[in-house]
Amino acid sequence: MGEQQEEFAIRVRDLVVGFGRQTVLDHLSLDVRRGEILGLVGASGGGKSVLMRTIIGLIPRRGGIIEVMGQPTGGRKDGAATTWGILFQQGALFSSLTVRQNVQFPLRENLVLSQELMDEIAIAKLEMVGLRAQDADKYPAELSGGMTKRVALARALALDPPILFLDEPTSGLDPIAAGDFDALIKTLQKTLGLTVFMVTHDLASLTTVCDRVAALADGKIVAIGPMRELLQSEHPWVRAYFHGKRSQMLQHEMR
Repeated sequence: MGEQQEEFAIRVRDLVVGFGRQTVLDHLSLDVRRGEILGLVGASGGGKSVLMRTIIGLIPRRGGIIEVMGQPTGGRKDGAATTWGILFQQGALFSSLTVRQNVQFPLRENLVLSQELMDEIAIAKLEMVGLRAQDADKYPAELSGGMTKRVALARALALDPPILFLDEPTSGLDPIAAGDFDALIKTLQKTLGLTVFMVTHDLASLTTVCDRVAALADGKIVAIGPMRELLQSEHPWVRAYFHGKRSQMLQHEMR
């Protein structure tokens, strides 16, 4: 058990999640190694975000085991906020708060710090994600899509969590902004030693950023490994996803 705790940041075994009569995740199992960037792909509505939200305790499970950093989780638990940071698809910033206040929100909720120290931390986190100190007093409505994602990332990193969950992080960004954001994630993962769980359909992200890719189909993980291994998978959905006309065009453009 000790070796498993050292090797894996997240362990999921026989996870069952459903809504009403519908089963979304059907005895799903998955290991996420410490220090890796794992990309999760799947059909639209196939359960990718459900899996992420179940791991962090936002959706109840009907069965199975989830361990995060070697500790079993039973929904939200004490200390969960300091174990992971979360970047939701549209950033989910509080529109009535400034950038500074958004980044400080987890600090206020979980720690007792002076305003001066919180200001210093907020500026440090903003600079970490490539923003300037003068951006701190802007409101979300004044930000571009790329800046919104970076502020949300700074907030996710406010408590220095070892695990970072990203839900479609490049969604809505143009290719240049998306590429810059991917590079930022890779840099932060290396410098901070983060474990990153990334739900994405962005082929460029999967190819350039992720150490491994997991494919979710029919409620289970049907393939997992480096991108080159998934490209060789014989599973029908995985083949259709990575070898369809659109994917082939993107792969050709990326060469």
